[in-house]
Amino acid sequence: MIEPSQSQVKVTFRVATEKDIDQIVHIEQKSFTVPWPREAFYQDILTNRYALYLLMEENGVVIGYCGVWLVIDEAHITNIAVLPEYRGKKLGETLLKKMMDIAIEAGAETMTLEVRVSNTPARSLYKKLGFQEGGIRKNYYTDNQEDAQVMWVKL
Repeated sequence: MIEPSQSQVKVTFRVATEKDIDQIVHIEQKSFTVPWPREAFYQDILTNRYALYLLMEENGVVIGYCGVWLVIDEAHITNIAVLPEYRGKKLGETLLKKMMDIAIEAGAETMTLEVRVSNTPARSLYKKLGFQEGGIRKNYYTDNQEDAQVMWVKL
């Protein structure tokens, strides 16, 4: 298989619907040691009026997603992931920038998220996009009790 290069990957974006849940779960399982269960995505997409999931596609295939809860003037990133074979091509950055634009259009003034303290690539990306480090959530991750770094940015 030929790996897609950054210049070869042409992506489009759209909002997720119920029919996309299986693809989101697939990416989630490929990306996280403790993936969210299918039911969590189902509830968010179908019943959470504050939730929005943005999909990133290449040629109609979902290669990444970003979830956000938009509450009053704050956007909270729930999850963001790109399929492993598409990483390292600045697609996560492209996806997060698009979500930041959507949050601004929705009236958000700040955006927050949690990230594993050991996830240097993600933390570097967030800092590049203006996120600052806030507090630490002790023992946040259930698989190894790793702390989460809270990060935020003014939009």
